[in-house]
Amino acid sequence: MQQQVQNIEFNASLNPLKQVEVTTNVHKFGGSSLANAACILRVVEIIKDNAKLNDFIVVSANGKTTDQLFELLESADNDQLFATQLKQLKDDQAALINELLDNNQAAQLLQQLTADIEFINTESANSFKQSRNDVLAFGELWSAKLLAAVLSQNVCKANAIDARKVLILDSGNNFQLNEQLSKTNITAEKLANQLNIFTGFIASDEQGNTQTLGRNGSDYSATIAAHLLNAQNVTLWTDVNGVYSADPRIVNTARKLFRLENSVAKELGRLGNPVLHANTLNPLTTHNIHLNVASSFAPQDSGTEIGAFGEIAKSEISVTHNNELIKIDSTEFDVKTLEQINTRFQPIYQCQNNTCIVISQQFADLALHYLQAQNITFSTLKVSLIAVVGYQVANRGEIKARFKRALKHTDIAQFVGSSNGHSLLAFFEHESSVELINKVHSQVTKDSRNIGLVIAGLGNIGKRFLEMLPQQLNRLPALENVHLVGLATSKKALINTDGIEVNQALELFQQDSLAYDNQLLLEWLSQHPYDELVLVDITPSEQFSNLYQAFFEQGIHVISANKCAGSSSTKAYNQLLNTQQLTGSQWLVNTTVGAGLPVNYAINDLLNSGDEINEVAGIFSGTLSWLFSNFDGSLAFSQLLQNALEQGFTEPDPRDDLSGLDVQRKLLILARLAGFELELTDIECQNLVPNSLIGLSTDEFLAQANLLDEYFADKLHEAKQQNGCLRYVARFSKTDSGYKAKVGLEILANDHAFANLTPCDNIFLLTTNWYQDNPLIIQGPGAGRDVTAGGLHSDLVNLCRELAVKTKEVEIKGIN
Repeated sequence: MQQQVQNIEFNASLNPLKQVEVTTNVHKFGGSSLANAACILRVVEIIKDNAKLNDFIVVSANGKTTDQLFELLESADNDQLFATQLKQLKDDQAALINELLDNNQAAQLLQQLTADIEFINTESANSFKQSRNDVLAFGELWSAKLLAAVLSQNVCKANAIDARKVLILDSGNNFQLNEQLSKTNITAEKLANQLNIFTGFIASDEQGNTQTLGRNGSDYSATIAAHLLNAQNVTLWTDVNGVYSADPRIVNTARKLFRLENSVAKELGRLGNPVLHANTLNPLTTHNIHLNVASSFAPQDSGTEIGAFGEIAKSEISVTHNNELIKIDSTEFDVKTLEQINTRFQPIYQCQNNTCIVISQQFADLALHYLQAQNITFSTLKVSLIAVVGYQVANRGEIKARFKRALKHTDIAQFVGSSNGHSLLAFFEHESSVELINKVHSQVTKDSRNIGLVIAGLGNIGKRFLEMLPQQLNRLPALENVHLVGLATSKKALINTDGIEVNQALELFQQDSLAYDNQLLLEWLSQHPYDELVLVDITPSEQFSNLYQAFFEQGIHVISANKCAGSSSTKAYNQLLNTQQLTGSQWLVNTTVGAGLPVNYAINDLLNSGDEINEVAGIFSGTLSWLFSNFDGSLAFSQLLQNALEQGFTEPDPRDDLSGLDVQRKLLILARLAGFELELTDIECQNLVPNSLIGLSTDEFLAQANLLDEYFADKLHEAKQQNGCLRYVARFSKTDSGYKAKVGLEILANDHAFANLTPCDNIFLLTTNWYQDNPLIIQGPGAGRDVTAGGLHSDLVNLCRELAVKTKEVEIKGIN
């Protein structure tokens, strides 16, 4: 034994002593997922992490085993070739067994393998006339027995089930499933307190003959089993991590479709999608069973979920193509013949005048044989298809127009909408070129990226942001695919992956929000099914800002009015920047300083253009701007402060403004944006609250606020003597030895640029290499619901414009 699973810990959900949950999930593993020993060990880990004892595991044959069996059937008349291929088949299976199992376990399977190989050898003498399907069944049988043995040896008891004892097909009714009998059988064969490993691809008819469900039939087996067991979910573990908007092997801009509506997925399968197959979804239609497509090579990746979803999932558009189609023309088709053709050969298209059908080449031989047996005269032609697929896409005028524009100047043979309305079909009398497929995909999916929007903080600014959102979504093309999917306060959250109606967002939050903690929020957001997720943080919470690291690790973009992360320790700040850049997340902080004023944009633009920032100065607090612009001695400072509080110009506790901490944080954010590395404590900060008032409650402070009056009266008198005014100023400047930074009260000349402000205005002065003698000044409202909410919307629009042209490189192992 060369390799074995080492140090596997029992998953509590797999422990036979644990109570088994009532619900059942089905996990299907394709041939590429079970191709070799390393793949099988990976599957074992996936089962440990994702399955429980009540679940059902469906397997394909290992790797290329089914192909090898088909080759054996074809070479039965060539003794030498047959012997070589049979030996190779046996050696491959024996190598897997010996590599994965200890001697005792291996001996039993090797004995059975020898008997099976001898059966194949014996049947070859008769050219497999009666045993063709029996031979093809060995691939799945060997795979199921091997996986069951590996699980039994290393994880928990496992039971291999031969699907021929379960799935019974009615040979008198076009081999339809005998559902009642199959349901009785699966209940009888499924063992309690064990993992049940079920063979895909194979079944039996009522006479006991082995039948197969067609190539890629294991997916179909999995959904049949889910239907019979009334399972909750089916996961198809394959070699790709989902369904894409086009075949990613030829369209490198294809994007993963995280969620697909059932009927759309079924249409994709009907038309020949390489991941979804025609019959796979049929058994799920009578139950509310979700289908997931995930990668066994990257099990941590979010795959594609298929189910009954709302409008966001229904807006998805994809392009599929098929170059292996046959068009059959005949004027002799009658109703009965067409019924038989539709039942047995699954045509992709039938002409309205009933004179032609288009079928996949896999059914061609059978269909032509049937028509010949009916003495029907017909002609055939190889054709290809490019199809645009989406929910009722045939009735979506703009998509239809784009598709037609992309096909302009092509020699298209026919353009039709499917009868179910979920696809637009373009047929050609030659193979569809890669260039044309890419052109169609680019034209019809150019604005189909779905961006989920989560808003944290529903105070004054958060509510105003929500009030502005409906109009913004309706009038700005950049926000066309933005969907409000989450709202959160400090205690409650509402997350709805089908979208939250923006015009009723606050009412829905009041009705449906749930209590949460940070870990639960992260779990919710980690499961998001969107191309991009944007979180707008309008909270003042340092605790919430501590989640940014986790957000960036998940690739979530953050728009922040919250100053805490941007003014955190240098180590924490740099870690955020590094994670953000590593994952491609965006972090927009333009409203952390100056509300909607473009000071951050100006600094970034100057630096990106090659300039250097030498000085940043100004008045950064709208509250302190209002106070000192209105403080002329006619009212005591404490009275003026009370007026500001009553008008909503200050924080509920005015000491939060008077402490200077807010200004200190803003200066730190700008200095860091300017390229300097410093801590908050490196900025000298004058606290305007005397020590005697710091430790009081808010009410006690307000009752004793008159203790501020003497100090500020003296400072005002001093300013007037100098023919000046009082202003609370932030200053950062580069020096020969580094920099100096402070925020505090200053006396400024009455003609100073900072002196003549409209109350509440902010002003920013930037001195750079290019703006030395005449500094750049930005002035305007630095606080307020409208300007701050507007600044956040500005960030959202700019971010969405950038995301619209973002492409992710598709990494795939292959497609079954």
